Amino acid sequence: MRRDLLTRTAALAVGATLMLTACGAPASNNSAAPSAEQSPDASAAQSTSYKSELNVAIAANPPSLDPHGINSNIVGGIGMHIYEPLFSLNASYEAVPVLAESYTVSDDGLVYTIKLRQGVKFHNGQEMTADDVVASMNLWLERCAKAELISGSTFAKVDDYTVTLTVPEASSDIIMVLAAPIQFAAIYPKSVVDAAGPDGVTEYIGTGPYQLAEWKQDQYVKLTRFADYQSPEGESSGLVGEKSAATETIYFRVVTDSATRIAGLQTGQYDVSEEVPLERYEELSSDTSLTLDVETGGTLNLFFNTTQGPLANETLRQAVLAALNCDDILLAAYGDPNLYTLDPGWCPPDDAVWGSEAGSEYYNQNNPEKAKELLTEAGYNNEPIVLVTTPDYSEMYNSTLVVQEQLKQAGFNAQVEQYDFSTFMEHRADPAQFDLFITSNSYNPLPVQLSVLSQAWAGLDAPEVSEGIRAIRSAATTEEASAAWDKLQGFLYEYGAATVLGHYTGVYGLRTGVEGFDYLRYPIYWNVKVPA
Repeated sequence: MRRDLLTRTAALAVGATLMLTACGAPASNNSAAPSAEQSPDASAAQSTSYKSELNVAIAANPPSLDPHGINSNIVGGIGMHIYEPLFSLNASYEAVPVLAESYTVSDDGLVYTIKLRQGVKFHNGQEMTADDVVASMNLWLERCAKAELISGSTFAKVDDYTVTLTVPEASSDIIMVLAAPIQFAAIYPKSVVDAAGPDGVTEYIGTGPYQLAEWKQDQYVKLTRFADYQSPEGESSGLVGEKSAATETIYFRVVTDSATRIAGLQTGQYDVSEEVPLERYEELSSDTSLTLDVETGGTLNLFFNTTQGPLANETLRQAVLAALNCDDILLAAYGDPNLYTLDPGWCPPDDAVWGSEAGSEYYNQNNPEKAKELLTEAGYNNEPIVLVTTPDYSEMYNSTLVVQEQLKQAGFNAQVEQYDFSTFMEHRADPAQFDLFITSNSYNPLPVQLSVLSQAWAGLDAPEVSEGIRAIRSAATTEEASAAWDKLQGFLYEYGAATVLGHYTGVYGLRTGVEGFDYLRYPIYWNVKVPA
């Protein structure tokens, strides 16, 4: 139920052989002369000319262009145009080969033999071989927090176009871990890996459709089309398939002030603006020179203290769930129904494997009378229910105030304590200092990586959680893994560990007429063209 305001590419039906699939001021001259590149218009027997530059306004300067060690949308979003992994995700969140050609798994599930595509060139002109893959992947295993699920694994060379991955224990999600776009497993030349220091690589060379031409700190990152790029086969879908490098040059312009980004978008200085402020959505949606793309990016969640205090009582937690009107909560958080989706799932609703409605009977009940009955059943004696929050994040703060009011209407003595963000994080991490808190959390490609399942996050300590994680990871088929996640998500609601309040969005502004824009975890620009 993503609310895209652009035509999206169709999902690519692939992956039948996979064992498991998944969950500063801007520069003053940004105009570009039309390129020789033309596209036929059959109806008018004419051609459309396109700009040779694509100008994208981004909100911050990237701290690095090495995606292995930095969990950053800007690093990943730019980096995926420069580098490629062995596997990535299509529009249905299925893991699909990119630099890999195929793979097989040993009978005991411990050894993955991965065949590599041949003839793939790095931006320095060298051909990618197993030496590069082994060096890059072992560096990724060492540096990337998202690789912890397969800690203790090792890559090794078989021949120039074959590698093995040996894992410490069999699990059905290994390929999905490799395909995760967050801190993705970029393949670099071995020479670049060998020269890497403790902070990662310092030469930014990949196999992607674009190569780094210039990085001017706090001003722009300039990428140019890689002439020798070898695109994966198949229809473009999400992060896989055909990558055409449709525009010769991409400028990622660092524009930290949101008003400046929007003004530049409206005047045509920028073709795309990332991080459009939600409070300007209604205003900008009526601007005929713009198209707004609204993408779900994660969930707004309410977490319960299940270990101590009043909410250690499961019946009392169920009373909280009964009282919640999530539509009102989300409207207060985001201000426009176009900017959120009501859905109980902890993963993207359109995820072919992990999208789930399990526990929906406990979600968005809006039933204060039921809540009052449960309060009586729980023996509630007007104990304070402390909601900690921070005004530093308006969606978290505003939604907390609405939850407080809804709980009061149901008979709770609900109290809000607000702090600056760092102090809020300290309180949130200490079960002695909260009963409830709300945070927004980005999607994870695997449900076993969700914060709600971590005891360190809100103190949840139940054997059903570890059993559920084990069932998901040891599942022999996609269907078994999906069923195990359904069961675990249902438990989270039945136990009253936490609730999704809804799925939030990010808004991207495009000049009307921009073609080929797509999104999966990051905005995708390799097929984008802008009419001159």
